[in-house]
Amino acid sequence: MKRLARRWLMNPLYNWRLREKLFVMFLLGGILPLLFFVQYSYSTIRSELSAQMVASTDSTVAQINSNLENKLDTYTKLSATLYLDSTLRAYLTNDYSKDPSLFVDAYKYINNSFVNMLTTNPDIESMTIFISNETLPTDGMYIKSMDQKFRNTLAYKSLSGSFGDVRFVTSPSEPDQPPMFTLSRMLNISSMNNAYGILTINILESDIFRLMEKESSDKTVLIINEEGIVMSAKDKSLLNQPIDLPDSFPAGKAGQFDSTYNGEKVLVVYNTTKYGWKSVSLIPYSSFLSKAHLTAKRILTYALVSLALMAILIYVTARLFTKRMEKLVGMIRRIEREDFEFIDIRPLGRDEIGQIGNALRKMSQRLSSLISDVYMKEIDKREAELNVLQAQINPHFLYNSLASISSLAIRNDDPRMNKMVTDLAKFYRISLNKGKNTLSVHEEIQLTRYYVSIQQVRFANLLRVHYDIEESVLPCPILKLTLQPFVENCINHAIWDHEHGINIIIKAYREGQDILLNVIDDGMGMRMPNGCLPPSEDTLSGYGVHNVDNRIKLLFGDSYGVSIFSRLGIGTTVTIRIPGK
Repeated sequence: MKRLARRWLMNPLYNWRLREKLFVMFLLGGILPLLFFVQYSYSTIRSELSAQMVASTDSTVAQINSNLENKLDTYTKLSATLYLDSTLRAYLTNDYSKDPSLFVDAYKYINNSFVNMLTTNPDIESMTIFISNETLPTDGMYIKSMDQKFRNTLAYKSLSGSFGDVRFVTSPSEPDQPPMFTLSRMLNISSMNNAYGILTINILESDIFRLMEKESSDKTVLIINEEGIVMSAKDKSLLNQPIDLPDSFPAGKAGQFDSTYNGEKVLVVYNTTKYGWKSVSLIPYSSFLSKAHLTAKRILTYALVSLALMAILIYVTARLFTKRMEKLVGMIRRIEREDFEFIDIRPLGRDEIGQIGNALRKMSQRLSSLISDVYMKEIDKREAELNVLQAQINPHFLYNSLASISSLAIRNDDPRMNKMVTDLAKFYRISLNKGKNTLSVHEEIQLTRYYVSIQQVRFANLLRVHYDIEESVLPCPILKLTLQPFVENCINHAIWDHEHGINIIIKAYREGQDILLNVIDDGMGMRMPNGCLPPSEDTLSGYGVHNVDNRIKLLFGDSYGVSIFSRLGIGTTVTIRIPGK
């Protein structure tokens, strides 16, 4: 059944024209990634905007929290000044029934202290001390009686169990008064159980709201107390009301969570002060995701336009592709009929189809000239056999020939020729090295000595070579015939005075993990940028220098090779760097 279903699905596809198949496949291959790209872009933008909003709001709420704590700390320190004022305590607790005129001095001190504090703190609306000392008359402004009406207020009730600590409450808004914060504190420094007065400091709620006013333009920012009652907000109708959130705040000083506010999904970011109040920011998701929606619409529009253009381009491409394929089919049918003379030779381009067309044309031409091709193959075969024969020449033939020449030189009493042929035989014996490409540094030095010995037969005392070789480098591997081309260059190109000749110093030593070989001469030198190599196309010596440099780089890497430093009339120094393994 599966095989029948597969045939039922695939047979119509097999019968479609190639142009139709390409168009459908390319179109599907373009639509699916494009749709994925739109969805991925929207999801990415949404998550990035959400992350940025959370980070920004976290920072803002933390700053509001810090500013709020600083402001409340200022009021707390101000209350501490009055709390610790022993002169004020003495005036407030003194018995004025014996001499009522003494309260004049008390009010002078009280008025002076309160006026100074209100002047230096203009954001404080009022300051009052409620006392239970009936002998001190009250002025109704700075000093008031601690009557039952005051005892029924939230400011008084909040002081239960405070033992002199500060309490902050919010005063209910009244028709003739704006909403206020109230700081209340027991004045009980002389007796922790019995307070001689209650200090209240009233601050306008609007002064607290200024801390978050700039941030409330596009979001709802609130300050709530420990019970979740709104203490400050842009919308004053929310004051003294519980915050309208279905979810409670998670445990922890700061954080964020999703909730609903006024029937809208919002992101809630909060931070808690050391007084227990929270700075809360409510950001509707619609406010910052509207940019993501707008971007997604733009991307979708661009995607639809791109899809239309892509469909047109795919159709044109498929048509051009299949048209050339039809030409290829025609060429194949002519070859099938062995009709080589009428094959279309017009080029079909440089892509794969064009290459197939070129291959078909070449194949037809090769079939028509089969005899010529067979002849060329025979020639190539003979050349290959000749190369094999040349590679099989026994190097002992060369040694035997040199030995015969050496015997002839001894027989003719010619020691110079005998020495020259012997050194040449030793030179080739080391250089051939059983087909190996590398020698030890010791063998390379010996090879160079034999070469120099051969040349000294010709130049005699004009050629003076000195060796400075560290023993530790002798066993290390080196490419064969590394030094000889540079010694040859010194002999062939550096000698400019045929009376004094030339001095050549060959050095080998370690430098860190590498081995350096120097060929130094005091010859005529040359004009060239230091560190560069001579052009290889000019002379055979230049070719040899480049050959050594290329072989070293191929074997050991580009950090190794040959560098040349030369000055006209002074001499030349060749430095060869190889690894010291």
